[in-house]
Amino acid sequence: MNPDRIIDLFLFAIPSLITGLIAYYFFKEHTKNEDGRRRFLLKKELQVTALPTRLQAYERMALFLERITPSKLLIRVSPIDSNKDTYESLLIQNIEQEFEHNLSQQIYISEKCWSIINAAKNATIQLIRKASLLEKTDSANKLREVVLTEMMEHRSPSDAALSFLKEEISEIL
Repeated sequence: MNPDRIIDLFLFAIPSLITGLIAYYFFKEHTKNEDGRRRFLLKKELQVTALPTRLQAYERMALFLERITPSKLLIRVSPIDSNKDTYESLLIQNIEQEFEHNLSQQIYISEKCWSIINAAKNATIQLIRKASLLEKTDSANKLREVVLTEMMEHRSPSDAALSFLKEEISEIL
């Protein structure tokens, strides 16, 4: 083969290669942009459909926190008899049942929020247990009185968790 012919062939091939590389680059960028656009639209659509479910989960957890607030819990759950241990068990059982009823909501709320709600539940149970262990607590009515007095002096654990929950909801909206 003639060297001039090889040089001519090479000169014709270079623009073709450059054009091919440019076309490949633009095609690759175009498909990447289209994929990003599709993902954005899908995510936007999922947010529109998932937001009401998430808000409902936050509503249910707010209701849970309100229901386990000691002052409201003591009004809603009356003692069956005067035995403080029976009443303590009844209160704790009521809190645990409320919590178990709302376990599935953890899927829709943040892990930090769920941990705070769980801590509020455990702190409320601990508060009831501590009040029951005091020497002055000798009956179910005295247990109610001690817990209510404690709530007058300190903020309930569920109030702190409810504040965090409200703050998190305001960030979502």
